[in-house]
Amino acid sequence: MYIERVVTGIYAANCYLLGCEKTNEAAVIDPGGDADDILKKINKNVLDVKYIILTHGHGDHIGAVREIKEKTGAKILIHSKDEALLKDAEKNLSSLMSGPDVSLTADRLLNDGDIVDVGELELKIIHTPGHTPGGISIKVEDVLITGDTLFAGSIGRTDFEGGSFEKIIKSIKNKLLIYDDSTKVLPGHGPASTIGNERAKNPFLR
Repeated sequence: MYIERVVTGIYAANCYLLGCEKTNEAAVIDPGGDADDILKKINKNVLDVKYIILTHGHGDHIGAVREIKEKTGAKILIHSKDEALLKDAEKNLSSLMSGPDVSLTADRLLNDGDIVDVGELELKIIHTPGHTPGGISIKVEDVLITGDTLFAGSIGRTDFEGGSFEKIIKSIKNKLLIYDDSTKVLPGHGPASTIGNERAKNPFLR
């Protein structure tokens, strides 16, 4: 499995390129901006991008979706409960950010437990609401890509429309902390961590 992080946009959102090394099929997860940087990585590694998977619909995670889709033909995937955010620049907050307004239509709506095949990789979709109603995390092999649900030493904001502190804590404890301590956590912003580190040290989870 190939994973590479690209830090994008003025809000430093983590975009992940996730690929099957046997087939070169790949997914781009949360292309928040800086499309040229993402496309350079795609071309350098000769990736066949099948999907653009969005952990949620906020503007800092979707700013480069249109250009990546135009260049690769990849399908846009988002959880069904964040479909409305993706379609509305005011709801996804891109209208308040420095870049262009973003209004997009998904090619496929995801739900909890769905499996997305990328080459020989199986990406399990885990519905983790709280930051947004349709926030997801993605489990593949020994890695959890957690979007803005779980960060190293912190959790996602819950003060935006549709956010809920109770729901995000429930999502983390019931759906993410069930995995082994060695499971890698790749969040939507900031450095990587592990489930063990967050279980032991995250002040929001004690």
